[in-house]
Amino acid sequence: MQRNQSTELLFELSHPGRRTHRLPACDVPAAPNESLLGANALAGSPPPLPEVGEIDLIRHFVNLSAKNMSIDTNFYPLGSCTMKYNPKRHERMAHLPGMADLHPLQTDESCQGMLALLWNLQNILAEIAGLDVVSLQPAAGAHGELTALLVAHAYFLDRGEEKRNRVLIPDSAHGTNPASAAIAGFDAVKVSSNDKGLVDLADLRAKLDDRAAVFMITNPNTLGLFDDQIAAITEMVHSQGALVYLDGANMNAILGITRPGDFGVDMMHYNVHKTFTGPHGAGGPGAGPIAVRSLLAPYLPAPLVAKKESKGDTTHHSPLTTHFFLDYNRPKSIGRVRSFFGNVGILLRGYCYIRTLGARGLREVSENAVLNANYLLTLLQDVFEVPYGHRCMHEFVASAKTLRRDKKISAMDIAKRLLDFGYHAPTVYFPLVVPEAIMIEPTETESRETLDAFAKAMRQIATEDAEFLHNAPHELEISRPDEVRAAKEPILRWTAASGK
Repeated sequence: MQRNQSTELLFELSHPGRRTHRLPACDVPAAPNESLLGANALAGSPPPLPEVGEIDLIRHFVNLSAKNMSIDTNFYPLGSCTMKYNPKRHERMAHLPGMADLHPLQTDESCQGMLALLWNLQNILAEIAGLDVVSLQPAAGAHGELTALLVAHAYFLDRGEEKRNRVLIPDSAHGTNPASAAIAGFDAVKVSSNDKGLVDLADLRAKLDDRAAVFMITNPNTLGLFDDQIAAITEMVHSQGALVYLDGANMNAILGITRPGDFGVDMMHYNVHKTFTGPHGAGGPGAGPIAVRSLLAPYLPAPLVAKKESKGDTTHHSPLTTHFFLDYNRPKSIGRVRSFFGNVGILLRGYCYIRTLGARGLREVSENAVLNANYLLTLLQDVFEVPYGHRCMHEFVASAKTLRRDKKISAMDIAKRLLDFGYHAPTVYFPLVVPEAIMIEPTETESRETLDAFAKAMRQIATEDAEFLHNAPHELEISRPDEVRAAKEPILRWTAASGK
């Protein structure tokens, strides 16, 4: 793997004695440290770090940051991952001392404000979902899937229905769905799509028997289509005694318009970073709250935030006293799935987003997301084939199949060339039901000018020479690294021993 030039330069500039900051003398005696930790637990010499002045250090990290793509610097039409702008107002609010300075080991009495906020968030998310009870504990969307399936497993076990060991999943599903089912101990069973890109009801009916525990559906699905058969699907699944799970990754298409609970869903997860904004990428942190019907609530992870009200001295007409607390008294709970109470910092950002926009604002999020996606679809569908639907929800899947056949231009070529225009590439080669897939999601936060410029770049790329595209990108320091090797043999940090 190529060495990072900026990191190399920092070590080359290193000279003994140069400092960015001089620490004050240690005010803790050495002997107690040794007695507490043991002498062999203390470093005998400084770590092999570069010794540079502050200006060199600042330039190093600023130059590194300039090499990164981010939602603050580039358009990210990353279908299925909803890379939209994170309002800085919510970042500031989440960093307020009363929020950021709390410690997870504090007593309930000392953080009533935070518990009240989380209690409100649980109820808001339940209302948006059209379901009854919410757990904020899961750390990400896929973790929410796993947690909900463990809840379903506990529910059926409690009912004596151990034979329900199958999870039915459409072939257009996110890859996390079958992975979550397998980790939860279920057998994943694929359900085919019909020629419209929706669930094939005949195939679902054929595979839906008394072994079925859950049908997992993403709606709108990964093709950007709302499955209008959903009422029939949920009725069919429930008639066999199974549960319906919604992968909530695409909730930003239906906020305030419809609710999963209203069309028959029994449990779902939210991706807070996708639906309600929060930092996205680099592996976390994330948050994946789950919402369930009341019949599944006893099995949710403990604790939940609960509220109790008590009357004061009735003689003196004292007002009601409200007390929020973490409720661990849940005998049928599947147990804790996350340390402390989950990634509260991300949940805070989601709460701020919801309260900023309100009910009408959340609906406008979905309306604008759908509008932007359809606008972009209209600008591109005469150049790039769109196999499923002339209208979409929040995203659509184009195909480079014809360009591959006629000009030897692949979806990967297009993705790499877009980097030269300053755009992050859309998701490519997913969903698998579309050959040479290019999955495009503009989100609600992009302007018409940005969409026009992106469409212009896409149309230009479709006319360019194949050999030129095979070697794209041309404007970046690295063109086409060995991505397979990078995934299998990642070098994630510099070490003094390796020198790379």
